[in-house]
Amino acid sequence: MRVTFTDQAIEKLEHDSEGYMKLHYDIEDCGCVVNGVTQLVNDSAQGDFNMTLESNFRPVLIQKQYKVFFDKEMKIDFLPKHQCFMLKSDSEIINPRMRYINNG
Repeated sequence: MRVTFTDQAIEKLEHDSEGYMKLHYDIEDCGCVVNGVTQLVNDSAQGDFNMTLESNFRPVLIQKQYKVFFDKEMKIDFLPKHQCFMLKSDSEIINPRMRYINNG
């Protein structure tokens, strides 16, 4: 699996270069695992994120049990108008307004 960050996304994230970059599939309060929401997280601890995805920016970690909800090739873009990120692939928009959390 691979994540490509657009130039705009890299520009927005490059100042947060310490820690682990994660795609967190959040299922808290969702009721069902298939209703999870992906968040982009920069964290000081690896935690239980046990799978590393290749990237053109920094390695990205996910929790292996949720890999089924991600595509083989994904792209992270930054949307200046909405001040958020978008996670997409060639076949779908996974999260059109992905939240960024910096815990690094």
